[in-house]
Amino acid sequence: MNTNSVKLGLRENWKQFTILVIINGFVGGMIGMERTIIPQFAEEEFGIASKTAILSFITVFGITKAIANYYTGRLANRFGRKNLLLFGWLLAIPIPFILIYAGSWNWVIFANVLLGISQGLTWSSTVVMKIDLVGEKNRGLAMGLNEFAGYLAVGLVAFLTGYVANKYGIAPYPFYIGIFISVIGFVLTALWVKDTRAFVHKENATDTTEELKNVFMESTFRNKTLSSVTQAGLINNLNDGMIWGLLPILLVSLDYNHENIGIITAIYPTVWGIGQLFTGKMSDNYSKKAMLFWGMLAQGLAILLIPFSVGFYLLVSLSVILGLGTALVYPTFLSTIAQTTSPGQRAESIGTFRLWRDLGYAFGAVISGITADFFGIDHAIFLIGALTILSSMIIKFRMPGSVFFKEEMT
Repeated sequence: MNTNSVKLGLRENWKQFTILVIINGFVGGMIGMERTIIPQFAEEEFGIASKTAILSFITVFGITKAIANYYTGRLANRFGRKNLLLFGWLLAIPIPFILIYAGSWNWVIFANVLLGISQGLTWSSTVVMKIDLVGEKNRGLAMGLNEFAGYLAVGLVAFLTGYVANKYGIAPYPFYIGIFISVIGFVLTALWVKDTRAFVHKENATDTTEELKNVFMESTFRNKTLSSVTQAGLINNLNDGMIWGLLPILLVSLDYNHENIGIITAIYPTVWGIGQLFTGKMSDNYSKKAMLFWGMLAQGLAILLIPFSVGFYLLVSLSVILGLGTALVYPTFLSTIAQTTSPGQRAESIGTFRLWRDLGYAFGAVISGITADFFGIDHAIFLIGALTILSSMIIKFRMPGSVFFKEEMT
């Protein structure tokens, strides 16, 4: 594509942007397929009772997705965003078949290795491509729309699989949904997605952002803005890994059926997804630091209250608060990184952030699983809630800018 014909902006590229939003909905749906039913699947199909063993599927998912995120960022400029997106979908197609015919828990682990790699390639590619298309003005809105589509799909498919499992059994029918999602995602990408590297070259020509000397070290440790965002991303997914793995088990112990478990577990990512329609645009106009601080604090407080909650509507309310807190931070993470880094380094910096963020799934699964096995699920939830509140304090005291006013990150 000739850079002279390239125009940055959401309005100018709305057709391609809309296709990518739809595709990211299918990407999120692949996680939603597992969100409600895998912990029960482990117990009912394979007789696994250990919380650490059950959460092993989240551990391998988090590690492989994190590594894939990092290399997607590094390889996007070399091989093209579309090629990585297409390869990610190719890896997704076998996953539901493996889960349907799994003869042992090791096959479920293998399916989640593939799911982690696939999610890293597909989700990271759609994030980077949307940022490429819109330019500087509407990055927050772009990320809000992207994450809205992905996490709304997580919630809707989580509810749908819970409903199907309650009506027809834990396997194989819920996994048929995954077959449909992966095939359609691959076809849409192959036929209608266009690569966006030319948009990066266009933006580079006028961008004055100072380049980072070492993207990995600056994003992880040195740059106060980037490192604050990175640690919060890790903790956000650490608590999400705990919610994913332990909340369904806790609800089973409270005698909730599959359908009600599906409702409670689906509300959190659904609110998270819908909320980003608003919080993404908010991050273009309000203090990013404030949104990150209050979002992490709300998550931590909601998590701490879960062990004291038994009633259906109280658990639904906490799930809503957790979703709202996550909605405040998720698009803001990415728009902050996009604002702080140069166009040529943006994909690698986002890849580094997403490496650490999705390692949070693994850390969350291991920490909460071991704590639950030795001290009980309630103590595991308390620990994760406390770590989430600590993360909000790091945002408040380390990240430059004001918690109360809009500011430019430095």
